[in-house]
This record gives sequence, structure tokens and C-alpha cells, in this order.
Amino acid sequence: MSQSIAVIKGDGIGPEIMDATLRVLDALECDLNYEFIDAGLAALEKHGTLIPQESLDAIEKYSIALKGPLTTPIGKGFSSINVQLRRHFDLYANVRPAISFPGTRSRYEDIDMITVRENTEGAYLSDGQEMIDDGNTGISVIKVTRHGSERIVRYAFELAKKNGRKKVTAVHKANIIKTSSGLFLDVAREVAKEYPEIEFQEMIVDNACMQLVMNPHQFDVVVTTNLFGDILSDLCAGLVGGLGLAPGANIGEKAAIFEAVHGSAPDIAGQKIANPCALLLAAAQMLDHLGMNEKGDAIRHGIRAVLETRRDMVTPDMGGTGTTDTFAQALVEHIKQ
Repeated sequence: MSQSIAVIKGDGIGPEIMDATLRVLDALECDLNYEFIDAGLAALEKHGTLIPQESLDAIEKYSIALKGPLTTPIGKGFSSINVQLRRHFDLYANVRPAISFPGTRSRYEDIDMITVRENTEGAYLSDGQEMIDDGNTGISVIKVTRHGSERIVRYAFELAKKNGRKKVTAVHKANIIKTSSGLFLDVAREVAKEYPEIEFQEMIVDNACMQLVMNPHQFDVVVTTNLFGDILSDLCAGLVGGLGLAPGANIGEKAAIFEAVHGSAPDIAGQKIANPCALLLAAAQMLDHLGMNEKGDAIRHGIRAVLETRRDMVTPDMGGTGTTDTFAQALVEHIKQ
């Protein structure tokens, strides 16, 4: 039975890397139907809004979306499109794998870890933000709930259990932020007791940053709150070569959006040199989510094989002399072997 998904091509390099990704999905014969919807600058020009209601309706209808990078205009009156989507669909779990691939410009090899970030509360809530004292003092409220903490920690442990991972590390700042971060840590300890087969570790966020740089191989699954997860997941991307290899999944009870987490790179748009790996890896996450794990693995194995053997087909940022299209072509050829 075919599966329909909403597809947001995105801004800047988005259409180029999305076309490459869909080409690979078609080669895998995933039996997916695509409904292309508008968001970002293209939607603003066409509909006068960054996220038209019909786009939200399509995501709700199909419950799955594959999204290219979007640009939020700079200036007052425009809030982050990604934040809007996460809140609208209550996409509480942000899942960011960091996996080493051959031929990348990174300091480490054989990294295979996942950051699970709480996506809907914490320091990124707009509630309680205000300027006082004639603009001389800014106030921001960090709100963490037991419900939000429990479901994100449980998601991390269930992810570890499902994928045969051995350890979950809860990252916090409970020694200083004793209320919000303290609550998260307390809940993490409670949930960890339900999974005795999985090692549980707790680590203060500043130490976690240092340990990630010194010895990232000690980590398996990291679970943390919104702000810390945003920072740590980018740090982890840097360990394996940068955001060009960083996919992201935003998971909720009723919907899931899979994306390349890098920006829209308007400076290279149209040049056909954009690296499609992040969106391809996000598509692999999507296939896993849909129960097509073998096809998701085929994308990951294919990327590895192309990077190892087809350097002439790889984009310049990966040290190759190819284009976005040749990268996709090499991957399709590998799949069809």
C-alpha cells in the first residue's frame, strides 16, 4: 500500500537537494506519493504567509513531511518557521544522529551517536519574555514540565532499546538551575529505573561539551532539554564533518517532520554544488519511521559507498569534483546494482 507524504522543497538550495533526494527515494521503489506544499519565502511571496493553512492541513492529513531548509526573514513580525511547525504539531522529540562517514573533513572516525532533544518547552518558550527598566533588562523564563521531561526521556530509552543501544546520558545543569533542570534530572532518574538493561549516565552540560570533544566515543544516546540539545547536536555534527551530514527528525504523537538541519545557503543556490547528504539522511530516518528500515539502511550504506569509491561524483564540500546531481546519480547507480 502506497504512503503519501507532504514535501516542502524549501528555499535557496532546498529545491536542488530535494530533487536529488526524491530521485533516490524513487530508485528505492518506496511507493511514496508526494504532495508538494509551500512554506518559507516561496509561500510568503505566493500566499502572504510563511506557512499557509493548506500546508498545515496537508501535513496533518498525511502525518509525514520531508522538508528542505527554510528561510525565516530577518526582522520583527516573523517567528521561526521550524518553531511554529514544532509547536503546531507538538513535535516534542528532535532526533539528531551523528555518524562518521569516510572521506569527510572531521577529527574523528567511527562515531555513531544520537542526540534526543526536547523540542517544545525549556528556554525557547516565548512565554514570560519581557524587557523592563526602559530596555535595560531582559527577562526570559525557562519552563520545564514533568510531562515534557518524562516523554522525552522515555522516547530516548525506547529509541535505545529498539536500536540495540547500550547507554543513555541525561545532560543537565541541575547543580545551578535547580528548578527546571533539576526537575528534568529527577524525572530522568525515575524513568531510567524502568530500563535496567540500559546503562544510565547523568552529566552536567559543560562537562558534556568537554567530554564530547575529548572522547565522543563514550556516548551512545544523549537526552537533554531544548537549549542544551540545540547546542550539543550542532557540536556533535561538527565532530563528524559539519551540518552537511546532519539530518533531523521532529517526532510527535500525530505527525513527524524530517529535515536537513542546515540553512538554505542562498549564496550557492542554483549552482548545483550543494551537498544533499543531510536531506538524504533525513529521508532515511523517515523510512525508518515508516517501517522501511532496509530502505533507510540502503541510503546510508549507499552514501558511504559513494564517498569511498566515487569521489569524482561527490560535491566539492566533501572533497569531490561532482555536483548535487552527480551525487544523486552515483547513489542511484549503487542502489540499482
